[in-house]
Amino acid sequence: MTTHVQAIYLDPSYPDYYQDRLFDTSDPVLNRDGTLVPFARLRQEMLKRGIQVQTADYLLSDRGDSRTSHYYSLGLLENYPKLIGRPDVRLRGFLLMEPPVVAPRLYRALPEITKYFDQVFLHNLDGDGYSLDGVDRSKLRKLYWPQPLDKVIPQYWDRDERLNRIVVINGNHIPRSFKGQLYGKRIEAMAELAKFGSVDLYGRGWDRWWSHRSMWPPYWLNIKALLSIYRGPCESKYAVLSRYRYSLCFENMSMRGYVTEKLFDCLYAGCVPIYMGAQNIAELIPSDTYIDCRNFASWGQLNNYLLSISERDVARLRDAGRAFIEGASHRRYFDSLVNLVCDAAIA
Repeated sequence: MTTHVQAIYLDPSYPDYYQDRLFDTSDPVLNRDGTLVPFARLRQEMLKRGIQVQTADYLLSDRGDSRTSHYYSLGLLENYPKLIGRPDVRLRGFLLMEPPVVAPRLYRALPEITKYFDQVFLHNLDGDGYSLDGVDRSKLRKLYWPQPLDKVIPQYWDRDERLNRIVVINGNHIPRSFKGQLYGKRIEAMAELAKFGSVDLYGRGWDRWWSHRSMWPPYWLNIKALLSIYRGPCESKYAVLSRYRYSLCFENMSMRGYVTEKLFDCLYAGCVPIYMGAQNIAELIPSDTYIDCRNFASWGQLNNYLLSISERDVARLRDAGRAFIEGASHRRYFDSLVNLVCDAAIA
């Protein structure tokens, strides 16, 4: 049945984004590196169509009226049961942005999620990294990680003076599930590359050896190497990336279809990604835009390759990255939120 939707409510994962702060691109903390831009763009596009977009706290505090409202959860399980049975609300979509190693409970809840929601958006539809037992597969849809920009950032991409080194920008974390996780592999790579003096590490928590996030073997076995390359927190990813030629770009998990902002951040800033993550990455991102870690037998071999690569080849990688960002195939990421909500609004 076709129903004209009059209001859309997005339920973010954290209350910090409530009261419509999810769309506030003027907030320098919540919108660091443009993370809120896709949501603000979605809101603007829906307003052109006469559809109101707000955060879900306004819906949850409302006793209901005659409007037809579509509810989307951005990975929150606690609130949608409160809306089941409300005649004015349709549980339209659930987005699993995080992989199983970060949010295993979301994937365990997939049978129930697909029971109540019209559509469930995730990185792959074939059960790679999670179980399809009890899941209504007809509800599953491919999720493309929403991107803020459809052009490179000239002030960063155009920077010529770059360190011929590898930068890593990641916080210190421990996975909640260990199957397929790349946290430990990232630490291994940093520790090995530290032997050649070719890598710098930015992010929060690496110097906090007493933190629960440090309480696992990969951190403690490599703590000396990690502290030797640690350069402190990162206030702006783009600014840091623009100072380096290469970035070690590891997803949190090796899972088909799972490609996050990490690779895109590099391309926006003109930094060549050294990638490990989605096994089918070449089906999603052109292979001439990044260096694939799987092509090297050791981190030493990778380091030797980076020392030998010509300026012309680096320029080709950067130019290919720019062509992708500004080309048609990037639109599925840039328009991801608008596409999935617009499709639902007319269904």
